[in-house]
Amino acid sequence: MARIIGVEIPGHKRIDIALRYIYGIGPTNAVAILEKAKIEPHIRAKDLNEQQLSQIVHAIQDGKYVIEGDLRRELGMNLKRLQGIKCYRGIRHLRGLPVRGQRTSTNARTRKGPRKTVGVQRNPNAKTGIH
Repeated sequence: MARIIGVEIPGHKRIDIALRYIYGIGPTNAVAILEKAKIEPHIRAKDLNEQQLSQIVHAIQDGKYVIEGDLRRELGMNLKRLQGIKCYRGIRHLRGLPVRGQRTSTNARTRKGPRKTVGVQRNPNAKTGIH
């Protein structure tokens, strides 16, 4: 397995696909980085030599891509800001509800989690009228 900027990328995959394992690099950015580093996208990650790996690292750093820890920190700070000013989106994030206007009466199970049954529970000690 090759290691690029502290991330293990799978060696058996093509390098244009393997670069996507770095948080913040998607399909378009991966191709752009490989063009800048002058590396063919069809080469497998395990077949890269040290010089090619360093070219990729330099292309990522020179391209000013926000990746991994910095990107996660930035996103977290954005959420904290929204929650701090108590705006609608921040409150929805706090409550774990959909943020972008989706309906919540029937769907939204991904955000809300598994159903919590709400209703009257039968007391086993209560008199049922049956003797």
